[in-house]
Formats: sequence, C-alpha cells, structure tokens
Amino acid sequence: MSYTDKKYLESLSYRFPSIAKASSEIINLSSILQLPKGTEHFLTDLHGEYEQFVHILKNGSGTVRGKIDDVFGFELSLEDKKELATLIYYPEEKIKLIQKSGVNMHDWYRTMLLRLIRMAKRASMKYTRSKVRKSIEPEFAYIIEELMSQNDVIAKEGYYESILEAIIRTGQATECVKAFAHTIQRLVVNHLHILGDIYDRGPGPHIIMDTLMGQHSVDIQWGNHDVVWMGAACGNLACIATVLRLTARYGNLDTIEDGYGINLIPLIKFAMDVYGDDDCECFKVKYDPETYELSDLPSDMKMHKAVAVLQFKLEGQMIKRHPEFQMDDRLLLEKVDYLNKKIHLYGQDYDLEDVSFPTIDPADPYKLSEAEENLMERLRSAFLGCSKLQAHVRFLLSKGSLYLIHNSNLLFHGSIPMNADGSFRSVTLEGKTYQGRALMDILDNYVRRGYYLDPGPEKDYATDIIYFLWTNAASPLFGKERMTTFERYLIKDKKAHEEPKAPYYKLYNNEEIINQIFDEFDLKHEKSHIINGHVPVKQKKGESPIKCGGKLLVIDGGFSRAYQSTTGIAGYTLIANSLGLRLVYHEPFTSTEAAIQSGSDIRSETFVVEAVTKRQLVKETDNGKILMEQIRDLAALLSAYRSGELRERE
Repeated sequence: MSYTDKKYLESLSYRFPSIAKASSEIINLSSILQLPKGTEHFLTDLHGEYEQFVHILKNGSGTVRGKIDDVFGFELSLEDKKELATLIYYPEEKIKLIQKSGVNMHDWYRTMLLRLIRMAKRASMKYTRSKVRKSIEPEFAYIIEELMSQNDVIAKEGYYESILEAIIRTGQATECVKAFAHTIQRLVVNHLHILGDIYDRGPGPHIIMDTLMGQHSVDIQWGNHDVVWMGAACGNLACIATVLRLTARYGNLDTIEDGYGINLIPLIKFAMDVYGDDDCECFKVKYDPETYELSDLPSDMKMHKAVAVLQFKLEGQMIKRHPEFQMDDRLLLEKVDYLNKKIHLYGQDYDLEDVSFPTIDPADPYKLSEAEENLMERLRSAFLGCSKLQAHVRFLLSKGSLYLIHNSNLLFHGSIPMNADGSFRSVTLEGKTYQGRALMDILDNYVRRGYYLDPGPEKDYATDIIYFLWTNAASPLFGKERMTTFERYLIKDKKAHEEPKAPYYKLYNNEEIINQIFDEFDLKHEKSHIINGHVPVKQKKGESPIKCGGKLLVIDGGFSRAYQSTTGIAGYTLIANSLGLRLVYHEPFTSTEAAIQSGSDIRSETFVVEAVTKRQLVKETDNGKILMEQIRDLAALLSAYRSGELRERE
C-alpha cells in the first residue's frame, strides 16, 4: 500500500472505524445500486412566472395526479381526486377552506390522512427508507415513517388507529397533513434541472430563486437573462442598465423595488428631470392589465427611456474598450443623423421615430452626463449592497454552470458557438483563442471571476465578459448574430429588427454535427442527448421540440406569457425516469387562487420520447458511479483492517 493510499484510508477509517461499520456501508451502497434511478425533471425559460413554476413543482409536472389515479383507480370520484390533489399542492390553504365549509373536521382529517399515507407509500416505492426519512420534516419523521409502514396485519390495527386518533386529538392534524403533502412533493421530483432564464419578463424571479434555494436537489444552467443579473450583482454598469431596462419594459420594476429592496427614487427623479416633458412614446411598457397600476405608466415610460439610453451608452463604452469582442457594428449612437432623424444601417437609411436624447452629445455620444454618472454610481452601490440579490447570485454560482454533463445528457441553455460549415467558432480573449468545450469552460470561469475577484482591472474585464455572454454573436447564451434592441425601439421598419439565428440552430438536425458535439464533450453517440432551451418551440405551427431523431431536445415551450401566443402552449417539462424520457406539454396556468378555490390544475399532456425495455438502475447513473467508487474504497479499507495494515478504531 502506498503512503498516499494509506493516508486516505486512515482518513476514511474515522467515518467507518470498524470492520462491521465498513461492511454495513458496503451492503447499504450495493443495495442502493439495484434500485430504479430517481426521477429527474428538466425545466427551462421560467422568465419570472413564479405562480406557474411553483404549481408545476408542487404537482410534479402532473405526476401527482397520475399517482392518485394509480393508487385509487375508480375507488374515488373525480371530485375526491381533485380535492386530494389540491390538498397535496396547497395543504394549508385547502384546510382553511375546508374548515370554513362546516364539515366534520375529525372525520375529514382521518380520511385524508389515510389517503395521504397511501400516496406517500406510492411516491416512496423506489427509494430507500433512509432517503424517504430525509424527505420528511424532522418533527414528523417518526410518526410518518410508522404510518407509512402500516400493513394489513390485524394485530397492529389498533396501534395505527391510535396514532391517527392521537394526531387529531392533540391538534397536530393540520401540521401532519402538511408534512405528508411536502414529503410527497419532494419524492415525486427527485432532482430538478433548470436550464436557464429564471429572470426577466415575468413578475417573480426572486420568488423562483427563493423556491429553488429551498429545493432539496437542484442544478442550474445559466441563461442569458440570468447572467445579465449576475453581472449587475457584480456591479457592471451595462448589466445594471440592461436589468433596469428589461424590468421597466415589462412593467416589473416592483421586482427591483419590492422583491430586492433596491431604491429607485434616484432613477425616478433623474427620469422626470430629463424626460419630464417627453411622452416617451417609443418606450412603451408591456404590462399585465390585471396586476399593473396604470397610474405608474407615465413615470415607468420615462424611466424606461432613461435606462435604455444609459444602456446604449454603456454598451458603446464596453465595445470600444474591447475591440476583440468584434461588435463595432453595434456602435449605433455615432451613426445617428440627429438633424434629419435618420440612421444608416445594413447598407440603407432608416427613419428614426425618436431622436430626443438630451443627454447625448453627438460629438461624444457614449459619454455619460454628470447626472447620469452620479445616478449609475448610486445604482451600482445599491446592487452591490443588496443582500438578497447577492445571496441569489451566490446560489446561482454554487448550483449553476454554463453547461452540465449529467447521466449522459449534455445540458445548456442556448447553443454551442459554431461556424456555418459546422466547425466550432473560435473566440480570442486576452490573447488566447478558445472554441468548443474549452470556450464554454473559460467563459464559465470568467463569470466566477467577475463575482469573486476583488475590485480591479481583472474583475472589470471579467464582468465585461458577462455582458459579452448577454449579447455577443459568439456567446453560447445569446445564439443570434446581433441584438437589435436599438432598432426595435426606434425604427418602424421591421426589416431592421431581424436577429439572424446562429449557425447552431441551422445545423442541429444534422446527426454528424450532434455527434461532433458529443465527441467534444466525451459523450457516447448512441446513449446521449443534448437538452437545451432559449428558443421557443412553435408548437402551434407544428414545430417539434424533438430534433435530430431524438438526440436533441429543445424544451422551451413558452413558460413566459410573452411567448405563449407564439408557442401555443405554456411550457414543457422533460421527465427522465427509470423507464425512459417523457415530454410533458403544459397548458396556461390560471392562478394559484383558482387552483385552491376550485381545484383547477394545469392541464398537461405527456408524450413518450424514448422508452427503455429494461428499467434503468441507480448503478447506471452518474451517482451510481460515485457509489461504486465509494464501495471500492470501503473494500480497500476492509482489506486493510483484515490484513492488519490498519487497526480498527472501535
């Protein structure tokens, strides 16, 4: 035994100090390898739609209702099944409604607890008792475990009956029902993958982040809308202006003020001072008429214009700082003919709808006015000092990455940068050239540097790379040749609005290209899949999310309401379990209130993408490989104990 091996086994011996304990752990891990693999849920492009996201998480993308049908069949009516489903999704709120209805609560609690016991048993079938125990809230772990072990032995009927009666008699029935409901929710979603774009458009990205931070097992692949918020949290001014513009555009400035507690009074004051007499007609707000305060519209449009102009300026400064980004075609403010209200782009002249920009000096269009500089410094301090935003971004960094390889699947939000001929696109950063996987790795590293480095030139460069990820043609998160934000605001002619897709989206039905990507990431052609989001699939026009014969799955189905008219649905969930891959199509969600009051659920349809002839076991997963390594290490420890090379500590 080498010195290094001996030191490692000595360290391991503190955890397993005897032959008996090492042997017991080997037996435990070996048995886990033979269990069916846990269920993975893949979601993408949530875009702040927190109510729908939370509901889908609670109903396991329709899995809970399916298990109710499996367990109860024709034993329960449709109404009873609906009531049980709502109780599992929203236990506290449902119980309050039942209490107001005047039913006999003792009998109702007893009935529901018995049904929840059967549901929990079903949800826990393929997991170890240890895993199930960890899914139960600690204060009810013993009681729920006992009730879940209930069987048909007549001799113990009185025992189980007395537990139920004691729960109700002591006033713990509500808490116990909640504990059962939360246990079932956790068991039906063993692991959650979020493939980016948590932020922007919808009203509650901060609520989604809070929910994810409470999730027991989750990973995140950053989207372009996530990284721009991450850049804002790092203090990058272009990212801050972009975040503010997007929240203003979609009528969600409450996310900034109420969700994150960032003071926008300086921005309001600045916007009113500079644009007070401007109708800001080109900077309309896309608001939800059911929730938006129309009295806020004039000031929101002024703030919208103010931060848009700031973004154009700050973006221009960044492009000039970094010629290697090759974005000179986006230096638009210097191309404006302010006198004739025109701009020359793409080989032709376009009329501009608005050139009333009091803070722009045509001789130096990207320079901030003194008032703009003061405003941006105050906003930078507010973003840097926002503890909730900083906690959310640290979570994105700890649980997230630019891409992930998991159980033979390659997960990323947008694309792999490619050239039209199918070769990987090269990007030069700080004098070094990267492509393919190496490019993804270095960009991931720059994001982390941007957050963790101390203030200075290195941090500044890294945060500019974060902005590069938001908008550059070579960014794996953007996936288009240009972002025509300026044109969409100020040019009526829609030809100027076009954002040509990156070559990846023209090549991804080519099996040779997909296999080339698999090779780049050391994945086997026959067993692997690429799973990504970013580009909404136009389901209503017959477009399929399944590409390249099932090797690629694009699962952006329009979670965001802004895209649902395009997609025709309200998002997908991809579910990978021991029996294969299923794609769930979701209809639009009404509201949490309707779900509680009337038991309305998201209507979901399931499509089998890939079925297996033999159940996949834990030993065939990435976690299984880790467990097998642990077994090998424990076997070596056992051998060292028995050979006398190490002595037992007990």
